[in-house]
Amino acid sequence: MVAPALLLLLALPAGAWHGLGLPRRPCVQCCRPAWPPAAPGPGAHVSDGDMWAGLPRLRPTIDISILKGEKGEVGVRGRSGRSGKEGPPGSRGLRGRKGQKGQAGLPGAQCPRTYAAFSVGRSEGLHSADALQAVTFDTELVNLDGAFDLASGRFLCTAPGVYFLSLNVHTWNYKETYLHIMRNAHAAAVLYAQPSERSVMQAQSLLLPLAAGDAVWVRMFQRDRDNAIFGEHGDLYITFSGHLVKPDAEL
Repeated sequence: MVAPALLLLLALPAGAWHGLGLPRRPCVQCCRPAWPPAAPGPGAHVSDGDMWAGLPRLRPTIDISILKGEKGEVGVRGRSGRSGKEGPPGSRGLRGRKGQKGQAGLPGAQCPRTYAAFSVGRSEGLHSADALQAVTFDTELVNLDGAFDLASGRFLCTAPGVYFLSLNVHTWNYKETYLHIMRNAHAAAVLYAQPSERSVMQAQSLLLPLAAGDAVWVRMFQRDRDNAIFGEHGDLYITFSGHLVKPDAEL
């Protein structure tokens, strides 16, 4: 019974399956299709879409080297762009090797130096004859450029600057000693000793700025007492000295 029924069902046309009410399952491909796909049979109907579906997809390519033309001429150079911002400083590099010692250069010209100095003395003592009296000198120890005049007892400044001046005298017994170191007509310093039964050495020194043309000299000043300084031949008790410490050009 079963075998004839199966044969009956298999003999039914395809459209009769739907009438039997049997469920239809979708067709599932259970193996990889052959490639290339088989050509359709001579009696099969082939649509336009089915005809191109089985063909491989081709992508057209163009050989660029065929379309490339000849190299053109160099164009005009454009303007330079703006400078960029300065970057951060880099790290310090390694210290290089010490270079070779260079050759000694030619000797340079010596710097001009300005000098001025004098040192004079008096070998004879002196008593005041007037209220104001210039002390003259008779001994020249140092007199650069002849700037000190022994007869007038004056040093004439030709190199302006700061000078060091020093006056040394020997007092006379029982007589007053009163002297001024003068700059032009003004007293710059005083050397004084009261009368005494013993004579002593007295000194006065100072730094004094002098301008060109200034005169420095020693003046004896007499008051109500005898004014005197002691001296004798063979010994130099009275000296007056000065020298330039620094010229105005270096101040």
